[in-house]
Amino acid sequence: MAPDPESVAEDVAATGRALVLPERPEGAPVLPSRLPLLPLRSDVVFPQTVVPLVVNRPGGIKLIDEVLGGDKMIGLVTQRHPDTEEPGMDDLYPTICVGTVLKMLKFPDGSTRIVCQGLYRAKLTKVEQLEPYLIGQIEPYDDVVAEGVELDALVHHVNRLFQRMVDQSQQVPEELQVAAMNTREPGRLADLLGSSLPFSIEEKQKLLSEIDVRARLEKLGQFLSRQLAVLELSSKIQEQVGSEITKAQRDHFLRQQIKAIQEELGEGEGDNPELDELWKRLKAANPPDDVLTEAEREIERLAGMHPSSAEYSIVRTYLDWMAMLPWSKSSRDRLDLRRAKKVLDTDHYDLEKVKERILEYLAVRKLKKDMKGPILCLAGPPGTGKTSLGKSIAKALGREFVRISLGGVHDEAEIRGHRRTYVAAMPGRILQGIRKGGTNNPVFMLDEVDKLGSDFRGDPSAALLEVLDPEQNASFRDHYLDVDFDLSKVMFIATANMLESIPAPLLDRMEVLQLPGYSEEEKTLIAQKYIIPKQLEAHGLTAGDVVFSDEAVGKIIADYTREAGLRNLEREIASICRKVARKRADGKRGLTKVAPAQVPEALGPPRYFREVADRTGTPGVATGLAWTPTGGEILFIEATAMPGKGGLTLTGLLGESMRESAQAAMSYMRSHAKLLEIEASWFTKNDVHIHVPAGAVPKDGPSAGVAISAALMSLVRKKAIHQNLAMTGEVTLTGRVLPVGGVREKILAARRAGILAVLIPRHNEKDLIELPAEVKADMTFHSVDTLDDVVPKLFPSERGSKKTTSSPGKSASTSRTIATPHDRKAGAVDKPTRRPRSA
Repeated sequence: MAPDPESVAEDVAATGRALVLPERPEGAPVLPSRLPLLPLRSDVVFPQTVVPLVVNRPGGIKLIDEVLGGDKMIGLVTQRHPDTEEPGMDDLYPTICVGTVLKMLKFPDGSTRIVCQGLYRAKLTKVEQLEPYLIGQIEPYDDVVAEGVELDALVHHVNRLFQRMVDQSQQVPEELQVAAMNTREPGRLADLLGSSLPFSIEEKQKLLSEIDVRARLEKLGQFLSRQLAVLELSSKIQEQVGSEITKAQRDHFLRQQIKAIQEELGEGEGDNPELDELWKRLKAANPPDDVLTEAEREIERLAGMHPSSAEYSIVRTYLDWMAMLPWSKSSRDRLDLRRAKKVLDTDHYDLEKVKERILEYLAVRKLKKDMKGPILCLAGPPGTGKTSLGKSIAKALGREFVRISLGGVHDEAEIRGHRRTYVAAMPGRILQGIRKGGTNNPVFMLDEVDKLGSDFRGDPSAALLEVLDPEQNASFRDHYLDVDFDLSKVMFIATANMLESIPAPLLDRMEVLQLPGYSEEEKTLIAQKYIIPKQLEAHGLTAGDVVFSDEAVGKIIADYTREAGLRNLEREIASICRKVARKRADGKRGLTKVAPAQVPEALGPPRYFREVADRTGTPGVATGLAWTPTGGEILFIEATAMPGKGGLTLTGLLGESMRESAQAAMSYMRSHAKLLEIEASWFTKNDVHIHVPAGAVPKDGPSAGVAISAALMSLVRKKAIHQNLAMTGEVTLTGRVLPVGGVREKILAARRAGILAVLIPRHNEKDLIELPAEVKADMTFHSVDTLDDVVPKLFPSERGSKKTTSSPGKSASTSRTIATPHDRKAGAVDKPTRRPRSA
């Protein structure tokens, strides 16, 4: 006998769980061809099951209200996507379950809950109505049952899999187990397990859509096997985790036993001399309270570990680092300004701006004791004394000096350290340097900061942003220590050859101090006062063994070195000292005087010569000036013409900016041919070729515009430009001459090449203020605003026709601009990646 539908509905509503009727109820209503449809978001109803459903859409609630007054039959159809609010035919699965509503309950939140009984499978062929609820046409399905041994075997296989699932999981309801045991029909067994077990919506829909009972059981077996594999794997993982927890509990219990035995024998933790000594060192370092708390926690962990364990050595190394860092140890600043000035003057010649900045820091420090350390960046060509200046600053302040080289560093962990989870982890270079210095306020030099790189391991320059920010570095956190360290007392000094390669946020945190190149007179003085005594001592010689005349040093500078700094000069002097040392070792005594005549004997034939006279003096050749990371250089601009149709050819491995400068100069001359006293037809009858030696060296930047224009003017007029005239400046299409950067370095390079007159933009007059006095005395400077001002200065016959000479020492401005926005935008002025061969 079938159970009473009312009692079944009450049980389902009370438990909230689906029930399966043991057999098809008698007197089931006849299936119509047209039914109202109730879309289900995440439920699949099978025939002969009673399920509770929640209805919260207005159309669904209206549908339930109307069918309860009729035959109570509805089509229960599952949506393909649960989020669809107003589903159509394409949004519904085609196989549905026809059921009847047994009971309805309304709740205060506006939702309606019903209890439905599934009756038949059916196919949804068409949706006829969308509003106010769905109505569709359906066709009934009948199960296809092929009796035989194979069907019995499938039923047995499914029952065995289901029993294994019951054994693995404690969540299979007992009534489901009883119902499965009492179900004899294969099709109803598949529907029973398919509706009750935790399969996905897609898997349940596949079972509902299968009318062949044998195929339905095969799919059910596949789904049960997969579910059983998941349960078995989950059980295995749980067992492994449980065994690990059990092992940890056992180890803890054994350690507690050992601890009790040690206390009984009077060998407690307090008698561990190694840990006691480590704790004393940590307290003596006087770190902040939060650091001491962290160290104490790690020591407690260390006390519970066996010394032979791998983690013991990791924790011990970590505590050693914490104990060795100078948390509270500071060196006392020597605030005697006279002494500091004497130290700086003794170690370095000139560099007045840098020295003045250090003395200003000492003065402010004397008035305000808690002043934060400055962040300085010493920028200039190689060999100008940037690194050695850092040592002199530390000596003047009475502080420890620490130096790290950042050239080629690509890993962010080099700055911030590695986390302790990595093998062989250690702090970054910043804390390593602090530990090496032994105080928390050293002079810390970050050498070659412009050579930093970045790759997949991070960007070290980004990590330096916190280190070099006075507002943040008071709580610098290294990844290895994972506690705050105060870097605000450290005086950071960075060095760089080029500012353009330093990221803008990092450069913004530093105060840039330029170290320009030296003139030949300054190099001679520095060599006699600093370099020669240093090399004599390094080679075991005295002032009574060898003497360098000023003329010999000048010859070395002019013929064997061509640089802004002093590195190669020191190298050549060392070479001469080695030859004198060898003579002394062979027993030859007496004073060796190094005169200009002896220099080629020691160093070989001259490596450089002044080639301006050889390269110029012909029409179409102009001498330009360029800036490189190693100082200034001269560039020869060569132009020639040949019969043609007005074409322009550019060679010499020129960059885009330099090519555009040549095109702008050519366009200006063609458009102003009449004013420049040039035949306009000349440009249409000739092709022009501009070449800039050396051809293998990349060259770029806009500051060669004036030189290119001069070479073209010389070519068209067939007149040679003054041999002792060099020029620099950017040219616009309207003929204006714009300011450029690196003027001091360019002028010094011109003087080294024997040039005595330089043509510069008028806005660069301020850069002449800080030129050495001997350079101002030897050279003549012409400041120009437009190309019209340039032309009278180029040719000997037109010299003096227009007075535009400015007095180098009478500029109104006292500041100096090393790189203007025009040059910086172009990637610096005429920067070769290496020195031209002509240098």
